[in-house]
Amino acid sequence: MSDIEGNPSPSGPGLEALVDFVARTPRLAVLTGAGISTASGIPDYRDDQGDWKRSPPMRHQVFMASHAARQRYWARALIGFRALQEARPNAAHRALARLEASGRVAGVITQNVDGLHRRAGSRRVIDLHGRADLVRCMGCGATRMRHDLHAELARRNPDWLEAGARAGPDGDADLEADFTRFRVPACTRCGDGIWKPDVVFFGDSVPKARVADAFALLEEADGLLVVGSSLMVYSGFRFAREAALAGRPVACLNLGRTRADDLYSLKVSASAETGLTALLEGLEKVVPGPADRSRSV
Repeated sequence: MSDIEGNPSPSGPGLEALVDFVARTPRLAVLTGAGISTASGIPDYRDDQGDWKRSPPMRHQVFMASHAARQRYWARALIGFRALQEARPNAAHRALARLEASGRVAGVITQNVDGLHRRAGSRRVIDLHGRADLVRCMGCGATRMRHDLHAELARRNPDWLEAGARAGPDGDADLEADFTRFRVPACTRCGDGIWKPDVVFFGDSVPKARVADAFALLEEADGLLVVGSSLMVYSGFRFAREAALAGRPVACLNLGRTRADDLYSLKVSASAETGLTALLEGLEKVVPGPADRSRSV
């Protein structure tokens, strides 16, 4: 593996290697993680060694089994989810959308739940871990928009709106308090169902159909580019492993260590925003992408 450190610039060797990798790979699948959204103001989970920066997130089994855990989760989310609501796509999201439009990117598999890829203009996006803007009743399957549930939570718990806390990843917040007085509504459709974000919590499984869609995208692509992910969670790591086993080249743009470091043919250490912006600029100076070539014929 070629491992190039530092922030690549338009003339730096890291960028040249990444531009060459993408230029030689007709159609890429892209796998993204929390690192692509940090420039949008959404904190990530892990440090540059792949270790937790804070307490691990809520586990599915705990959420479902404990009313106290749900009180804690929704009280913190009422404050922390503002970071996701206010987040806007950054240059990295927009660069991938442009690469897809040019025909260089076949689609994006994202481990993020923030919806920023679609808002940036990416068309084929597989939300591996679901969408944070929806909630689902775990009893009857009813869905509602998350902002609607948050409005109800705010009406039932007006004092909590003034709580000061630092936003955490995926709409969490660093808040410790007496959560026993926080009122969490049940589903009004079935009467007692548990509202849960329509995302895959730790300890839960990604729906099989979604995994199949992601593998289908990987199968039709000529290579894989990992952006902003340590791949410490198996649900993302398996795609890098599968690509490598199939003989497809795998490149990585990430700050710090990842679980798949021994699988890459190229690794560039840079932020997603810096690296993808420079990659896009570099590609514009070399041969046109597949879509561009078809238009010029």
